[in-house]
This record gives sequence, structure tokens and C-alpha cells, in this order.
Amino acid sequence: MNEGLSVIYKGQSERISGVLRKLLRESEAKCSLLVDKDGHLIAKQGFTHSLDTTSLAALLAGSFASTKEMAKLLGESEFSVLFHEGKKDNIHVSLVGQRSILGVVFDDRTTVGMVRLYVREAEGDLEEILRSKSEDEEEIGIGFADQANERLDQIFGD
Repeated sequence: MNEGLSVIYKGQSERISGVLRKLLRESEAKCSLLVDKDGHLIAKQGFTHSLDTTSLAALLAGSFASTKEMAKLLGESEFSVLFHEGKKDNIHVSLVGQRSILGVVFDDRTTVGMVRLYVREAEGDLEEILRSKSEDEEEIGIGFADQANERLDQIFGD
């Protein structure tokens, strides 16, 4: 169920991209995706040109949702980290705050331990960014539609 739309401002988006680039550089991973729990891609960095990132984002969210139900069966509220190992590529998936998921794809150029180390650091940075907004960015208030309609009436007349 959708708990409300996530709004990402331009300044936040730039900062998120910076955190993801740093994560990739330090961990030597291939790519990273930040996804909301509804499966919408928030940001991506790295070698994503050969990936269907839209589908991957939706599947990451679905994987987390199903794993949450498994956790409940075991008496846990949810598992905050998932790891999938393949022959060539691996993916580390972790919860960021209450509404976001960080997926990191990596191969044998690095280890799951290195990825986990740098993901923990990135999670804190991303959570802080998602909780805040730049001082020069204003949220659109509830009365925005009314103000916009009034302004359009002023411009075009009744």
C-alpha cells in the first residue's frame, strides 16, 4: 500500500548521486540503485546501461516485501539486509530508513565484506539526505493548486 508519494528535490538528488558514486568508488562495485519501497527508482549510478533498472527496482522492492513476510513468520519485524550470490554478479540489498532500499551490484573485483562496510556508511548519509531538504527548496503547500489557479485567472482572465 502506498504510504504517500516520496518527493525528492533537486539538491537532494544531487547529494544522493554523490553518495552513490562514492559508494561505488570505495567498494569497487559495478552499480547502485536507490529505490522506494513501492518499487520506484529514485537514483542510479555506475554501469547500468545494460540493466533494465526499472524492472530491477520493482523486483528489489518485491523481494524486500516478501522477505518481510518471512521475517514475521520467524518473529522478526523485518530483515534489513539481503544478499544474493550469482556466478558472475552478486547483489547486496539493504533498507535505508523506513521508505527506501539500496541495491548494490558487484562482481569478484570486490568482496561482500567490502560492499557491506561502505554500504553502512552510505546508508547513514542517504537516510540523512532523505530526511532533510535544502534550505533553498520549498515544499509545495496544500494551497498550491488554489494559488496556481488564481494566478492563471489573473493571466488569462475569467
